[in-house]
Amino acid sequence: MDRIRKAVDLVGDEQRSADLRPANSLPARIEYTKTRTFEPSAALLETNRIISPGDSTSAAAAFRMLRTQVLQRMEEHHWQSLAVLSPGKNDGKTTTAINLAVSLASDERHTVLLVDFDLRRPGVADMLGIAPEMGVDDILRGKARVEDCLYHPEDFDRLVVLPARSSLNNSSETLAGPRCRELVAELRSRYPDRILVFDLPPILGADDALAFVPLVECSLMVVAEGATRREDLLRCMELLRKTPVVGTVLNRATNVDSAYG
Repeated sequence: MDRIRKAVDLVGDEQRSADLRPANSLPARIEYTKTRTFEPSAALLETNRIISPGDSTSAAAAFRMLRTQVLQRMEEHHWQSLAVLSPGKNDGKTTTAINLAVSLASDERHTVLLVDFDLRRPGVADMLGIAPEMGVDDILRGKARVEDCLYHPEDFDRLVVLPARSSLNNSSETLAGPRCRELVAELRSRYPDRILVFDLPPILGADDALAFVPLVECSLMVVAEGATRREDLLRCMELLRKTPVVGTVLNRATNVDSAYG
């Protein structure tokens, strides 16, 4: 885990010392009675570079910094939903989406729902060690309800995962369709204070992400040092011109200062 290095480059205001949202009455621990609970394997999380609550590694510190800055941007505009995007595959998008969701949920003022909407190559379940009996793909097919597909990782307080069980052949049409709009509206209305984090397919690989982003309020771009081409990033920013981008994450950075402490 100590080898994970990430640099965060967020455009706009300077880092402020505290998040903007006032404290609310969320309990430190939430008892889940209907949501299925699973115990992630520590070895699997380490292999997949997933941080755990309370981690003191440089990676965890970087994601806490990312969390604070993302929250500031979202709270400034009263945004609730965030899409995690990348120009191409293997940029670390899914790893970033999971780790950001973990870090967001570590803030006791927030609950977080992580949704795997990469319906071409779903990966959230495998990275967390979930073997879902039903997933978001089943919801979109009309074969399951939301409450049938939710999973809570033990000791990851305030975090719930809505995984995808399998890929969909008509994924972009599904993400642009009425059932998906209804699902997003349902997820937003169920818990008004919950932050929704959506993991989406790469922007330049297919039209899935572009079909879906009108349903979210903002996005986060993940790029990989030495892999993402400048022209590809510029093209993505042009394609996303109508969707606010709260910032970028530079993955696989080779020259990043270690965290203070």
